[in-house]
Amino acid sequence: MSKLKTKSGAKKRFKLTATGKVKAGQAGKRHGMIKRTNKQIRNKRGTTTMSEADAKIVKKNFIPYGL
Repeated sequence: MSKLKTKSGAKKRFKLTATGKVKAGQAGKRHGMIKRTNKQIRNKRGTTTMSEADAKIVKKNFIPYGL
């Protein structure tokens, strides 16, 4: 059987940690910053680890060899 391809959109959006967790960018920073507090804006910088339920979906469907 041939190799499975990784979804190219997932390549750009997710990274796997050494322990197998999925890192993704923080949500909620695209627009509407005027109504957010400075603390919210500051806390949404960088990346975060995804919840286990969402990470399971990403690893199963979009990153086939990222087990």
